[in-house]
Amino acid sequence: MPDNNSHYHRLKKKWLSKQRKIEKHINKKHGHHIISLLPKQQLIGGLMLAAIPFTQLAPSIYANVSEDQKQEQRHISPKEVSVKLKEMLPNSVRPLISGEERLIAEFLSNLYHIPISAELEGIKLNRSYGYIGKEQHLRRYPGDNLYEHFDNQNEASLHSPEGVAPGLGAWGYFAPSKEEFTEKDKQREKYYIAVQTFLSPGWEENIGRYGQFFKYKKMLLVNPDNGKAIVVVIGDAGPAQWTGKSLGGSPEVMHFLERVDGSQKGPVLYFFINDPSDTIPLGPLEI
Repeated sequence: MPDNNSHYHRLKKKWLSKQRKIEKHINKKHGHHIISLLPKQQLIGGLMLAAIPFTQLAPSIYANVSEDQKQEQRHISPKEVSVKLKEMLPNSVRPLISGEERLIAEFLSNLYHIPISAELEGIKLNRSYGYIGKEQHLRRYPGDNLYEHFDNQNEASLHSPEGVAPGLGAWGYFAPSKEEFTEKDKQREKYYIAVQTFLSPGWEENIGRYGQFFKYKKMLLVNPDNGKAIVVVIGDAGPAQWTGKSLGGSPEVMHFLERVDGSQKGPVLYFFINDPSDTIPLGPLEI
């Protein structure tokens, strides 16, 4: 007796593979046009024309695709991660459309076993893919100085040349005094990023709420050029739009991601980590 169920799954697998290729082709070729249309969805001839990837039109199928890929996402090298990410990313560094964000977030969540997303508690940044630039060290408590930031001479040699920022981070000191300074405070400054909180949708109407939400919120950063990933916190706001950069990283973050070439900037992916119990440690991630 023929196995109809097995035949169905073979067809389904072929169809899903074809679907992914079509989505990739559309996103890469027309992504910039889709972005320009997103705020202008209109009812035309009784039909809602919305530039939405197929993964959003068929969420149940999308979930199945993610399940099918789980086994493929284990025991792969950073170089292989980079290859897979580049298959999902557009040719230019631009804001990702929702379908792209979901596809990449699903891939990274399964890879690192960490719940990540572009939106958390109804809040999201202006983008999740952009250029990162190097930031300076931040003062962690009143009276802090540069040379107390490092545990050994090697760290000091690597990271002290960046100096300390003249002002404080967006939320002031990490600790009210040296006596109250903890290891958690130390890790937060070491692995901090600055993001454009002021450009997030709804910021102007919810400055107080959004300010508290972003404070030390954990994020996953990934360099798509080498597959390196690191867990960080939002420790400051910036950079300004005119810089051409969308976020900044501490000297330690930039060194790990290998974003320290002559231009001191490069593209990264950055997504929220849902960790209300604060169990996920900061720092570099391994697969």
